[in-house]
Order: sequence, then structure tokens, then C-alpha cells
Amino acid sequence: MSDSKSPLDNPGRRAAMRVATGAALASAFPLRAFSAQGSTIKIGCVSPQTGPLAAFAEPDAFTLEQIRRVIGSGIKVGGRTYAVEIVYKDSQSDSNRAADVTSELILNDKVHLVIAAHTPATTNPVADQCELNGVPCITTDTPWQAHFFGRNGDPGKGFDWTYHFFWGLEDIIGTYTSMWAQVSSNKTVGALWPNDSDGNIWGDAKKGFPPVLAQKGFSLVDKGRFHSPADNFSTYISEFKRRDVAIVTGVVPPPDFANFWSQAGQQGLKPKVVTVAKASEFPAVIQTFGDRAQGLSVEVWWSPSHPFKSSLTDTSCLQLAQQYTQTTSRPWSMPLGFKHALFEVAIDALRRSADLKPESIRNAIRETDLATIVGRVNFSKGPVPNIAKTPLVGGQWKKRGKAFDLRLVDNSQAPIVPVQERLDPLA
Repeated sequence: MSDSKSPLDNPGRRAAMRVATGAALASAFPLRAFSAQGSTIKIGCVSPQTGPLAAFAEPDAFTLEQIRRVIGSGIKVGGRTYAVEIVYKDSQSDSNRAADVTSELILNDKVHLVIAAHTPATTNPVADQCELNGVPCITTDTPWQAHFFGRNGDPGKGFDWTYHFFWGLEDIIGTYTSMWAQVSSNKTVGALWPNDSDGNIWGDAKKGFPPVLAQKGFSLVDKGRFHSPADNFSTYISEFKRRDVAIVTGVVPPPDFANFWSQAGQQGLKPKVVTVAKASEFPAVIQTFGDRAQGLSVEVWWSPSHPFKSSLTDTSCLQLAQQYTQTTSRPWSMPLGFKHALFEVAIDALRRSADLKPESIRNAIRETDLATIVGRVNFSKGPVPNIAKTPLVGGQWKKRGKAFDLRLVDNSQAPIVPVQERLDPLA
């Protein structure tokens, strides 16, 4: 065990991680819309409200309140208007718990549709339960390879009941390497990939980073998968220093990266670029790193600068971000756009469904072609069955006054999103 203290060991900073409190969510449920017929559509929603992935669920209470207002008069399906109840379940950032609460939604709550988001630890077990029980399901916020192949998907067959929209490893690898090319370095990359669905697919010798990095002239230092939660990264840091690693990358939960980055500073590891998914995606987490957050870079799935609008509210990305900050006094975060879009896709499919039979809802989801606040979602285009891709760009955290601002620095994979600045090397 390491004696090094993570920035998250401070109680006040841990409190900053516990976003989307139970009290706030309780005020948003149940969401019932008026209906003269008295019939109710039930939508099950699974999200990591607590645990190491809780930062992803920060926008949940705000989003659910917005959706409550949108569907206040109900949803019309097959000529009838139905009330809507959203049944929310906390996965507790645990894949087994995600599977269990999804079973509860299906068997006890009798939901018509399940939606879920935020990493394979949530989306994969949720989708598997829906596939097993023949219940329509829409998920997001997992790279499509980790979701599709992580569930043993067959590109020749696909799945019957489960649909997913997000970007893929090809997008993040392209974005990362394009960002790294903006900084002069020896092109030696040190990997932090955990032993989970994300880490295993990112580090896969055929489908992940290794073959593409080799093709692009990068040398990879990969000491293998670490088990999360992890509190001692000394062996990784020592190897990175020995191999003169200039770029550190990975897909690391916030508490683990906090440990790594604190120990890297103590042990004298000074890379030119640090681009780590999950950990450096959230303003609340970035603030806990203090000055060491300056210059961290990350993929950006959604931002106020994205040129899209909501199909439900006609709100632009900038307006949604501003509304969120005005309501919560917190800065925007990437999951905000995707949690909103998840409901956009779900409500659009329900409105187009012939009736509330599972097959009808599933068919409507399959035929989705919708312009959302995260871009167009079209499940017919692939790259494999049941998957729709959304755009991805790259960003870097730069201090503006007392806070950090995520500036867009690369749009090589999505030119439709404007770039604001160039990537700067770490000091």
C-alpha cells in the first residue's frame, strides 16, 4: 500500500465528486404526465449516481427535470396520449448492480423501455439484461467497440433489442494522435489501461490502440492492465521514467488517476502530454487537481461550441450549457449533452411507435434518424448493426482566472466542430 495521498482523500474534495445528490434526484421522481386515459408509459433509467463513476451522473437531476417539463402533457403513441413515469435506478458504478437493477426494472416495474449511460460497467450489463428479456433498450457513453464487442456482438447478426450511440476507438485514436502531433516529442507513449471492459478493448492488440500507434510511428510502453481501484502506480511511473515516456494516455476512473498524477509529481515523472479519458473529462474532478490540472488533455464528446440543437426543446448546445450552470451553479460537463440526447432518442422512438408492444418500440428505435443535441443518430448506418456514431474532438484544460476551461484543440475527426486553440505542452 502506498502512503501517497490522493487529492481526493480530502473530505471536501470527495464531496465535490458526489454530484447529483439523492435529494435532488428524489425531487425529480416519479415523473408523471397527465393523461385522460390514465395509461402510463414506463421508462427505466440506469445511471451511476454513486461510486467512482458518479461524476458521469452529475447532470441527471437537471436533465430529468427538463424532460418532466417537456413531457408534461404526455406522449402520444398510436393516436393515444399516455402519461410517462421514469423509474430511476443507481448502478452504484458496479456492473453486477447494474444488471440487478435492470432486472428489477423489467420484472418488477414492468418498464416498456430501458435507457442507460456511462461506461461499459453500466451500458453492457443493462443491455445484456434487456436482450435476454426481450425489452427495448437504448444506451450511450461507451465507445462502440467496448459496448458491441464487449458483449460478444457478431457484426453479421447484431442484437435484437439493444441499440447504442457514441463514438468509437477509431475516433479517439485519431483524435489523440492528431493532438499529440501538435507537440514536438520522442513519440513514446505510456499506457494506463485498467483490467475492465474499457481498458481491455483500448489495449487490444488488434482492435485497440497498439496497432494504430505502431502504424503512426509511436512507441508504446504498456506494463499490462492494473486492477481498479488502485492506490500505487510506482511501477508504472518507474517504467515510464526509464523509457523516457513523453505522452501518457489511458482510460482511468477519477480516483485512480488522482493517485497516479499525485504520485507522478512526487516521483518526478514529467511528460509533455497527458491525455486520459474518464478522469479528466469533468470540471469538478479537474478542480481537485489544483495547478496540476493545467494542460491535461482529453477527448471531447460534447461542448457548448458544438453546432447542434435539441429535437425536444430546440435548445442549442450553448443554451443548454448556460441553463445548466444557471440552474445548478456548476459548470457544464460532457455527459449533460448525452443524457439529454438519450431522452431525445427514447421519446422520438416512442412517438413513432405503432403501439406499446415491445416489438413496435424496438422497430421504431431501429428506424431512428434524428438530429439531436449531440449530432445525428441513425442506427441504419453502422459501422455495425445496432450502433450509431456521434462526432468526437479533442480538448485541453487551460486556466482562466480561478477555474479551468476546456478549450477545443483538435477537430481532425469532426471538422463540423470548430477548434478554439492549439494544444500546448505541459510546463
